Amino acid sequence: MDKDTTAETEAAEEKTEKGHQGRSPSQLMWMRFKRDRVGVVSAFVVIFFFLIGALAPVISSLYGKDPFTLYPSVSGYEDILDDFGMPYGTFGGVSGEFWFGIEPNLGRDVFTMLLYGIRTSLYLAVVVTVLSVATGVLIGMVGGFFGGKVDYWLGRITDFFLAFPSQLFFIAFMPVVTALFVDPREETPTYLRAVAIVLVMWFLGWMGMARLVRSSVLTIREREFVEAALVSGASRWRIVRKEILPNIVTPILVQGTYMLPSAILSIAFLSYVGVGFTEETPDWGRMFAIGADIYEQNPAFMFFPGIAMVLFILAFNLLGDSVRDAFDPKTGR
Repeated sequence: MDKDTTAETEAAEEKTEKGHQGRSPSQLMWMRFKRDRVGVVSAFVVIFFFLIGALAPVISSLYGKDPFTLYPSVSGYEDILDDFGMPYGTFGGVSGEFWFGIEPNLGRDVFTMLLYGIRTSLYLAVVVTVLSVATGVLIGMVGGFFGGKVDYWLGRITDFFLAFPSQLFFIAFMPVVTALFVDPREETPTYLRAVAIVLVMWFLGWMGMARLVRSSVLTIREREFVEAALVSGASRWRIVRKEILPNIVTPILVQGTYMLPSAILSIAFLSYVGVGFTEETPDWGRMFAIGADIYEQNPAFMFFPGIAMVLFILAFNLLGDSVRDAFDPKTGR
């Protein structure tokens, strides 16, 4: 009986080994990720938001409205606001004509404002995140691989930038960046505000990634396969590209998934305090700034942008956890 049980166990183990034979790490990661229902749902939510942002003009055209028109001045919509500038109807003027209601005072369509606000915040955050990740990986890789004085001075530069109070620096430096290119008496173009936001956030957004990459490279460069590559005469570029970089993709990817929602919140914060995007550019932060002024008269205005931001930030953070667990199942949650 014991012999039969042992034989069955060995056969099962052999079958399991054969079943996993030939699968790459990426295939195993994908299998683990697909079994994580929270991660899959979060991925669908994130993809949905990206599609909404990309298709905002198309959806707006099919919907028949845009985020720039002041609808009380349009024929047929003169009576959508009362004498105090508040929308008629329930929950901020929600109706078949205006799905998410009407903006108080100006009378713009909230649904299209949210669509274009997602587009503005999300894609600008992607640019900031890509630049910050690339810079952090480069500086962390160089410092960790070369060590010595190179690592010391890059570490001190990183510490110097970490000493800046980021939120206060954003508020103080944004007007300086825009003033370098535009006369203070003139209105700053939207594209220039976008460039200034990217530059300021990139300037202060790469340090965490650089420290993470540096610590990972310091660990990996002492491994046997790296030393073997050095002894065999492989160039430093080949060692970095073939031996080190593939082994730190996981922490880079996971950290990147946490950096993007943080960038979205920072962009919204800049617009909220008045140093980011301004009228008439639709933006999440601008919508919260408007809602903060009229929340006592019309609290419904902040409901839809608030729900959208919470859903996206939560989904992206959960997606980051799922990606981390898929790459390294030992970490757990």
